[in-house]
Amino acid sequence: MNDDTYEEVVTFKLSRMSVYIGLSVIFVLLVGLTTALLVLTPLKYYIPGYGSRQGRTELQVLKIRTDSLERSIRLKDQYLDNIKKVLSGNTSVPRDTNAINVPKTEISND
Repeated sequence: MNDDTYEEVVTFKLSRMSVYIGLSVIFVLLVGLTTALLVLTPLKYYIPGYGSRQGRTELQVLKIRTDSLERSIRLKDQYLDNIKKVLSGNTSVPRDTNAINVPKTEISND
């Protein structure tokens, strides 16, 4: 209402459905903007439990080191098992047991 002329300037016809739709749209927009703000900006590092960029890189380095250590331990165990098999005589490779005829060299007393 215009206070000077008491004329109606804008008229709204509200029903329960239009109020519900309007509030739902506002809620969805606020949730979307908040999510975009947290995902696309560094504000996400202030969320408890999310961690920092430095912590994430340290975790990746530790995972890589752990994987390489596990691999080296597995290879070392395989090496030791093979040595135990050789020492106990349980090798699957047939051994060459033929005698080799080596010609004797002649030694001269000249």
